[in-house]
Amino acid sequence: MSKTLETDICILGGGIAGLWLNARLRGLGYSTLLIERGALGGGQSGKSQGIIHGGTKYALHGKLTAASESIAGMPNRWRASLQGDGELDLRGVRLLSEHHYLWSPGSLISNLAGFFASKALRGKVDAVKGKDLPEVFANPSFRGKVYRLAELVIDVPDAVRRLSELAGDSLVSDSAPQIERRDDGSINAVRINGHQIKAQRYVLTAGEGNEALLQDWGVSQPAMQRRPLQMVLVKGPNLPPLYAHCLGSSPKPRMTITTHPCADGQWCWYLGGELAEQGVHLTPDALVSKAQQELKELLPWVDLANCQWTTLPVNRAEPAQSGLVRPDTAYLQPVQNVLVSWPTKLALAPDLSDQAVSQLQSQGIRPSLNDDYSGLPRPQLAAPAWDICFP
Repeated sequence: MSKTLETDICILGGGIAGLWLNARLRGLGYSTLLIERGALGGGQSGKSQGIIHGGTKYALHGKLTAASESIAGMPNRWRASLQGDGELDLRGVRLLSEHHYLWSPGSLISNLAGFFASKALRGKVDAVKGKDLPEVFANPSFRGKVYRLAELVIDVPDAVRRLSELAGDSLVSDSAPQIERRDDGSINAVRINGHQIKAQRYVLTAGEGNEALLQDWGVSQPAMQRRPLQMVLVKGPNLPPLYAHCLGSSPKPRMTITTHPCADGQWCWYLGGELAEQGVHLTPDALVSKAQQELKELLPWVDLANCQWTTLPVNRAEPAQSGLVRPDTAYLQPVQNVLVSWPTKLALAPDLSDQAVSQLQSQGIRPSLNDDYSGLPRPQLAAPAWDICFP
């Protein structure tokens, strides 16, 4: 027999954005239920590089953009929470690197003076030399320059773990939630596991999964776009830690490298940037070959002989934009009794929660419902992408 459960806010999608919003709302006194169809952090969040951007990569032409300005405050928001002084208590989440870096190969050194002297980047970039260089660049063969960014890199699976702890009993697993629609087009309830979930408001935070939820609901707007990547993963026992953008000849990083711990004690380099964008059109073998050539040119002293290589396709799901361009900010749009959202970047999860809280308050949605959610099946944590790719 179907049972009706009532909650203030029903969130569909358990990536970083949904989990952050869930914890934020619970801290404000709202009752919440978050429904996840697979494993927590198993979608776009778990395939991210964990960089909490401050906008520098969006200002590589020396000028501030809407994207760089909207994201500028995010590293401080995350740092405060990681220290237990922010809107969420994320103490204990593994910080992979206190700083993200930018490095220039020797051939580009002469072209950087104007870039780093630009007003847009003062206070955001510091030159690093000598003993302060990251380990991988402390080699006599290195002829480039390194700059430290006011950004950080987190262990995303560990952040998902902590956010799931903050959720209490508000997380529920269902592989096929069904949306019930009222005659006026609003959502009447979400049906899961023989239960009918009724809420004051529903929030879609499922990333790429938003498309299917919107179709199930019978709504065509806002539309979603996909911008694909093909990431490269390199796993080995002695890889030096590296968290950096490599400057190329375009305003985008030539390559972005982050380093992640694997379950067997080895480390994985995760390669993004233009390599991953252009690699969409290559076969996995061809992209691996290109990545090997790039790393041999950029970091020839690093021994990659005994490493394993593979690729991982990733779709960046976002609100549809003219020309398939990247949105500048986190996106949230009220539709009937629903908030449809895409964070667009991992770092913007706090900004998305700000927008959601503001919308709820402006619509007069206050904490009032609190049912018994115990006994509902709880979703599992997703395995890290590098452990899935290298079983």
